[in-house]
Amino acid sequence: MTFTCRMSLQAGLSCAGKRGERGQRMKAVLSKKDARFREFSLNAPMGKVVFSVCFPLALYQSLNQLFKLMDTMMASHIGASAVSAVAYLSQINIMLSALGGGLAVGASIKVSEAYGAGDFELVKRRVSTMFAMCALLGGGLFLFLAPVTPWFLRLMNTPEEFIAEGSTYFVLELFGLIITFFNNVYIAIERARGNSRRILCLNMGVIAVKLSLTAWFVYGLNGGINMISLATILSQSVLLAAAIRNMNVSGNAFGFSLKAISFRREVVKPMLFLSFPVIAEKIAFSLGKVVVNSMSAVYGSWTVGALGISNSIGGITTMPQNGFQEGGSAIISQNLGGGKPERAVSAFRWILFINCLIGLVLMSFSLVFLDPLSRFFAGDNEEFAAMIRNIYRYEAMGAIPLGVNASVLSLLYGFGRTKITLFMNFCRVFVFRVPVLWGLQNFTQLGNESAGIVMAVSNILSGLLAAVIGAEELYRLHKNKEKRAVLSRG
Repeated sequence: MTFTCRMSLQAGLSCAGKRGERGQRMKAVLSKKDARFREFSLNAPMGKVVFSVCFPLALYQSLNQLFKLMDTMMASHIGASAVSAVAYLSQINIMLSALGGGLAVGASIKVSEAYGAGDFELVKRRVSTMFAMCALLGGGLFLFLAPVTPWFLRLMNTPEEFIAEGSTYFVLELFGLIITFFNNVYIAIERARGNSRRILCLNMGVIAVKLSLTAWFVYGLNGGINMISLATILSQSVLLAAAIRNMNVSGNAFGFSLKAISFRREVVKPMLFLSFPVIAEKIAFSLGKVVVNSMSAVYGSWTVGALGISNSIGGITTMPQNGFQEGGSAIISQNLGGGKPERAVSAFRWILFINCLIGLVLMSFSLVFLDPLSRFFAGDNEEFAAMIRNIYRYEAMGAIPLGVNASVLSLLYGFGRTKITLFMNFCRVFVFRVPVLWGLQNFTQLGNESAGIVMAVSNILSGLLAAVIGAEELYRLHKNKEKRAVLSRG
């Protein structure tokens, strides 16, 4: 007994010594602002916390989507084929960006958790290591795909007319991905710190630069789609410069440090464990969109463009919902890390209510103004405008179900249940979307209307699946709470 206690004491002193040595090697403290936000997130009224963190993110997402619509309108000045090429290739680009985006989402959950738990040294190590992993990932992706772009685009079943027009555009987008990977990590870190207003202000600056450059390149210089990609790279570089400035804070837990980069198992494994399902989920979802675009191409390239524009109009509703999803997952994981699961569930309820309200209001708004919106993109081409309207009327049916879906994803991300989110998004595309479109194409004569019907079916069924999974998850949490209460009484 005495020997065992002595050994335990020695082991404890040894571990304490190692922690002390590690603390001497790397200082990691919170700024006063970060400390205040942590206290606010863990103790303030939850409705106030959700609105304070998520509203700026939702506003940013909404404005970003609005400016994306304007960007698409500028592309339409080049021609309908240019809009369709950009719409198609953008989905492939989004699929590849899912690698960095998934890593940022999964890893930031563990950063938020460590932040809530008060382990600021671990926060710094995870922040710095996230940047290092994204640098390796982005550089490797560019070096691997840039030399074989035409072959890769054919592998993605890209129509030859888009390959001829868009190969250089795609290579430029690959280069831009390296910058975007860094920016995704930076935004995820600022979101974990509660700096939603900073995210809003920085991205508004990026949007202003992007639109100004695109307008100059397209209208002033009569440039093609390659100039649109160049405008994206230059505008994203503005955000990268801000990230370098704001992350270069010595000693701060959220600052970047080469010394803090660690590929040790205890640092990297929890982040990768959550990130891999998110990466797979985002790639699968984007790949599914590429497949749907490819299948829709049988109706002509205009249908692909109309579907892409319909998705963009739908983003008027889904983007603010995603803002509440992203901010909500950070709040949930912080409160879990702080040992307050009841507050985490309360955050989910607020997010669910707000997202359903957003879906109802903005869906109604988009349908009321659908005629001018469609002409906004189609210009004088009434046939193209009618195609856009026909597809979007179906897609709009999923606005409220997608609000439920985004809210449940927020809950699951916050609790680290990323394997379930992978299942949900896999079903959304490869169960509810691709097989349905195949059936419509082979057993009906609906034509390009099928592209709209499949969006309605997949979005509604995704919302229903999310509702079932969300209810089951809340029931599981309730049973665990009861079990802990029984054990504590015993």
